[in-house]
Amino acid sequence: MLADRIVPPGDRLVVGWPKVCWLYLMLVPAVLWAPAAVSLPRAVASVLLTFLTVGVGHSIGLHRGLIHRAYRCAPRTRRVLAYLAVQAGMGGPLSWVRVHFYRDYWQNQPDCPRYFAYRHSALRDYFWNLHLSVHPADDARYELPPDVLHDPWLRWLERTWQWHVLGGIGLLALVFGPETAVVCGCARISVAILGHWFVNYVSHSYGYVRYRIERATESGYNNWLLGLLSFGEGLHNNHHAHPQSAKLSAAWYEVDLGWPAVRALQWLGLIWDVQAVGHTPTQRRRALSGPLRWRFWWQK
Repeated sequence: MLADRIVPPGDRLVVGWPKVCWLYLMLVPAVLWAPAAVSLPRAVASVLLTFLTVGVGHSIGLHRGLIHRAYRCAPRTRRVLAYLAVQAGMGGPLSWVRVHFYRDYWQNQPDCPRYFAYRHSALRDYFWNLHLSVHPADDARYELPPDVLHDPWLRWLERTWQWHVLGGIGLLALVFGPETAVVCGCARISVAILGHWFVNYVSHSYGYVRYRIERATESGYNNWLLGLLSFGEGLHNNHHAHPQSAKLSAAWYEVDLGWPAVRALQWLGLIWDVQAVGHTPTQRRRALSGPLRWRFWWQK
């Protein structure tokens, strides 16, 4: 059976040496020097940079905008948001688009291979997702958006994203000193990479379910605390049910800090035609709502 395989037939699972080297290039200095270099001003600056790059750039610009088309914007705005996403230090924009389309396709199948499902431990998922890469035998089945894949700006960022990030860290070191570069550069990026992996694993493994996606292996879970800390990305069951929604919360007690930023961009006229749960019909036809169902860590 396909679900017994790690990856689909014909696909290759290989060590992703570029992302492995990048992870530990950021993580080693963060672990060795950041604890001694942390101060209140540097911590505040790092949090603000995280909101700008991960929250506005990655979550709003790349995930909700570029991948899921939850709003429309001018090409210039899309380029700026993509550059902010690059400065999050988590990878090239086109790599993210490809991985997201691969994962979404298989998670919405009833017979999802093990790499894209979450029937394994956190330790195994850490190794698989942060150290290995899937090379599909055929991209045609995934319906990748050609306007995104052939965008000159995004293609250039895909080839050069590491140099932009390293340049930013170097600029921090030059202007504010090496301690600031370690805290606001290496440590911030390490937290972003590991935090994204952790939120993604937990939000596919534990929490509560409001929607059930028929014939899908993964419907995701909502986690209130992770949703608060991850700009709404931890409200993953909502996202599976409403993939084209720019608003990831669906109840008053769910906090999506990315949504006020979306509304601010809309108010400024930078984005428009914003889709949101309860405002436009973004829910999939096969997403069935029902009473909240919980899954806890001891039920894994």
